Amino acid sequence: PKIERQIEQLGQKMALANTLESIAADWLMVKKAAISERHAEKTWRRLELHVFPFIGKLPIEKVIAPVAIDALKPLVARGNLDTAHRIGVILNQILTYAVNTGIAVRNPLAGIRASFPAPQATNNPTLKPDELNILMSKLNSASIKISTRILIEFQLHTMVRPSEATGARWGEMDLNKKLWTIKTTRMKSNRNHIVPLTDQAVTLLQVMKGMTCNSDFVFPSDRNCNTHINNETANKALGRIGLKGRLTAHGMRSIASTALNDARFDSDLIEVCLAHVESNKTKAAYDHAEYVEPRRPLMVWWSNFIEQAATGSMSAVGASSPLLGTILFH
Repeated sequence: PKIERQIEQLGQKMALANTLESIAADWLMVKKAAISERHAEKTWRRLELHVFPFIGKLPIEKVIAPVAIDALKPLVARGNLDTAHRIGVILNQILTYAVNTGIAVRNPLAGIRASFPAPQATNNPTLKPDELNILMSKLNSASIKISTRILIEFQLHTMVRPSEATGARWGEMDLNKKLWTIKTTRMKSNRNHIVPLTDQAVTLLQVMKGMTCNSDFVFPSDRNCNTHINNETANKALGRIGLKGRLTAHGMRSIASTALNDARFDSDLIEVCLAHVESNKTKAAYDHAEYVEPRRPLMVWWSNFIEQAATGSMSAVGASSPLLGTILFH
């Protein structure tokens, strides 16, 4: 009887220690090996906001489907179905981890996503390549900060994601070799991404170098040079210049993809430029020094396409750009 009581007491202590929050922390430590730092931070933030305040302190065996569903009902009521579904996936993975490590006997959340309405898939609005002149024209006449305009054009020329552009650091840039190396921790693909820089992209960087404070970031925040500009800056600017619902910062990547595919460039090279690594063929491309040199002609063609869309005067790096003239002659 004494041993049985000790076992029961030990079980109670373990139950109190093995809360959903503590198991989630252990799960994420293991998960980090396969995902980017940004993805890990976003995952933990979702749990902090929508799960832990309600059921984070519950012992793992008490986290059953009705309890988890009830915690996520406020999200569903607000129409945040995509977030609810993503958290459902996370909770399922946490419980599976608990089973695999012997902490839990079963996973009662395996089908939790089916309890919510499916989110509607929405694509990022974008323009057709022959409509790129609309963006360039609006940028030319818009009352937005020069740094914001350069950010948009820099992202357009380099085809990167909004967060990769806003978080760009000078330490990532090699202007002599015309290369930008984005580290693994900042990439969705969880691997380094090398961007061959065109003359236009280099000029945009040089303009920013002459404008910004002594910051590690290419696009520092106005309020704090020790951090970068907000990831939503480009989206908000596109909305202000009349493109709300027609184009997003992420949607600019689609313009490049469509134009390059229409021009019959190698599809694998295009996928590497966009840092897409879903397919085995594209992963193989990354294994060969990321095809840096073969991608340069593609990047040059795309930068020239942008300038042509700007009719030589509307781009921040166009030959007759008022911005470039100001930098060169003052």
